[in-house]
Amino acid sequence: MKIIFLSHFDANLYLFRLPIMKALAKEGWEVIALTPQGEYSSRFEKEGIRYIPYEIDRGSLNPLKELKTIYGIAQKLKKISPDIVHTFTAKPNIYGNIAAKIAGVKTCISSVTGLGSFFIEDDFKSKIVRFLIVNLYKLVFRFSKTVIFQNSDDLELFVNKNIVKKEKTTLIKGSGIDTKEWISSKNISDSSPKKILFIGRLLIHKGIGEFIESAKEVKKIFKERVEFVVAGDFYKGNPYNIDKKIIQNAIDDGTITFLGWREDIKGLLDDSYLFVLPSYREGLPRTAIEAASMSKPIITTKTVGCKEAVDDGYNGFLTPLKNHTEITKAIIKLLEDKNLYTKMSQNSRKKALKEFDIEVIVKNHIDIYKQK
Repeated sequence: MKIIFLSHFDANLYLFRLPIMKALAKEGWEVIALTPQGEYSSRFEKEGIRYIPYEIDRGSLNPLKELKTIYGIAQKLKKISPDIVHTFTAKPNIYGNIAAKIAGVKTCISSVTGLGSFFIEDDFKSKIVRFLIVNLYKLVFRFSKTVIFQNSDDLELFVNKNIVKKEKTTLIKGSGIDTKEWISSKNISDSSPKKILFIGRLLIHKGIGEFIESAKEVKKIFKERVEFVVAGDFYKGNPYNIDKKIIQNAIDDGTITFLGWREDIKGLLDDSYLFVLPSYREGLPRTAIEAASMSKPIITTKTVGCKEAVDDGYNGFLTPLKNHTEITKAIIKLLEDKNLYTKMSQNSRKKALKEFDIEVIVKNHIDIYKQK
């Protein structure tokens, strides 16, 4: 069996889909990563995954260039002649389904991993883009055999809006995590500052503003006994980046420790006391799954995707959107109640083992592939 994993970013496949790809290769499948060239491209071959590049102008809005990209993907698919093409995120889902149809690929599987900023904002531009995405999805999902969703809210939205037929949908919570690898090795000392960690792009929609406001409030009470750590960077060219002055001011006045973009997420989580993600909407946040596996209580928002990672009051707290006051209360509760903290830490690990372990996720994917 030959399967292609198609994305517009090599990082998307390498960081989030590699365990599934490796598991398939181990079972004797020929697995191919088809993405534009990037910093992770050379790493696939070392993992036993064949890598093939294609060209794309990510900054282009020219319809002719977009059609050229689709045609280029179709030509690659014709040459490779896969049994299955699995596409990820919006543009690859749209372009990949059309290209697979042109190339005569019999089975195309699509993963909706989140809907992004255009489904959060309600300005004119967002409405136009949302309209285009919805209608393009309606068109191309006719070609998909299965559409995989990471959370039940997005699945229900697509079914209710007649974007995809319910019988074509399935729910798989995330891309999985190796819980044997992602396991905490440290006991957090009561004498050292407790690190409260945010990981993510510095977008307004990730809730970085609320994180900073909450940090200010908590530090008024706990002072040097806590440290608020931010690992992330601005999303190049994204109009929803938070104002850089807000970040710089928070660094300058000691509200946050800013690390910039980091790859050593496991180590950062191991050093942290708890994980906070005040996001406005997610597919299913990978960082929250990693935090759960590392036995960290999680404070996130009661919104699409985020609430899949936390059972409120069990392994963390779900707070209202855009409400730093409730985030502050949740953090203080976990700082002051050691028994509650310990219980939630243990429960995070239990939830990760039960719902997000890579073996469960891989099995669910392979079951779908074998139904082709």
